[in-house]
Amino acid sequence: MSKKIYEMITNQIIKKLEQGTIPWRKPWVNGVAVNWKTQKEYRGINTMLLDGGEYATFKQITEAGGKVKKGSQSHIVVFWKLTKVKEKDEKTGEETGEKITVPLMRYYRVFKVGEQTEGIERKRKEKEFNHDPIAEGEKIKDGYMDAPNYTWESGRAYYKPFADIVNVPPLKDFPNPSEHYSTLFHEIVHSTGHKDRLNREGVKGLASFGSETYSKEELIAELGASMLCGVAGIDNQTIDNSASYINSWLNALKNDKTLIVSASQQAQKAVDYILNKKYE
Repeated sequence: MSKKIYEMITNQIIKKLEQGTIPWRKPWVNGVAVNWKTQKEYRGINTMLLDGGEYATFKQITEAGGKVKKGSQSHIVVFWKLTKVKEKDEKTGEETGEKITVPLMRYYRVFKVGEQTEGIERKRKEKEFNHDPIAEGEKIKDGYMDAPNYTWESGRAYYKPFADIVNVPPLKDFPNPSEHYSTLFHEIVHSTGHKDRLNREGVKGLASFGSETYSKEELIAELGASMLCGVAGIDNQTIDNSASYINSWLNALKNDKTLIVSASQQAQKAVDYILNKKYE
């Protein structure tokens, strides 16, 4: 029965990819990094540079009557700025006199409000959602016999191979409880790649972010998560988000949809490992 579910989920995702997908989103609400003054969420690479919380520049803090705690180390926020520069001849390297507009990376420094500041208060109030655990999702988690250690901190979801730890925001941080389990399943599929489990290249090695190896591992993890959602009976509520996430990594791999098939085979192995299923 499980193999049939795997095939159905894979086919659903391929169909979604062919139809076009909505932009992927983080399905939890608490613990995201935002600008303290504007309350706008940071985007792009900044979501990886900053832990969840509210951040302000030194000027914003002092203008609001606060101060930075002694010894606090600032954090970097990156942004792109369009600027005009003189074009250079490709052969000679000399300036042609023509001006072209190019994006240049810039950055500024911020401090975490509350943790690194005094005299100003955080503005954002955390939301909590009162969900009952989904029984089939809990059953999958608890049935993973060789599981990593779990932590439940808001704002970030990750698997750290060197420490064998999975972190997922708690159930109360998700407007849709199914997305909590989808996120959890994604990370525990990553954990099956540990050298003492299935020993997958994208986990045991130090694959750099955005590399082909890293991108393929993300495909495996999200396909595996979708399969586990199918086993838990919550796939209809998570499939759009999963398809969008998968599409973002297919773009990094030159939109080669044939990779779905090979990645799904690895995902099936990971899911069977979690479910402790063996086939002849």
